[in-house]
Amino acid sequence: MSKLTLDEYQRLAQRTSGAGGEGEGRLIVAALGLAGEAGEFANMVKKRTAHGHAITSAELADELGDVLWYLAEAASAIGIPLEEIARQNVEKLRRRYPDGFSRERSIHREA
Repeated sequence: MSKLTLDEYQRLAQRTSGAGGEGEGRLIVAALGLAGEAGEFANMVKKRTAHGHAITSAELADELGDVLWYLAEAASAIGIPLEEIARQNVEKLRRRYPDGFSRERSIHREA
């Protein structure tokens, strides 16, 4: 199987979109879904690490897939390709941490 780009994923994910319709409704559903799925992922991590549940990495990856789907929906709702969002984020991190993460720069960062 060939590599899947973020933009291709976003396009394929749109095939299963529909809840929320278009425009602001789509954005609201995406935001709420993203928060809900991230919460489910966090709860699974809590159960795995703090409560000793046998939650596998495959189960966590499945939940992260749901997070990614809602992230793609949010990006589509605002009309920005996922690859552009990723590129902008990497540029921000490079400015913030030009030599990689630094605890000192994290504590005293400007933006």
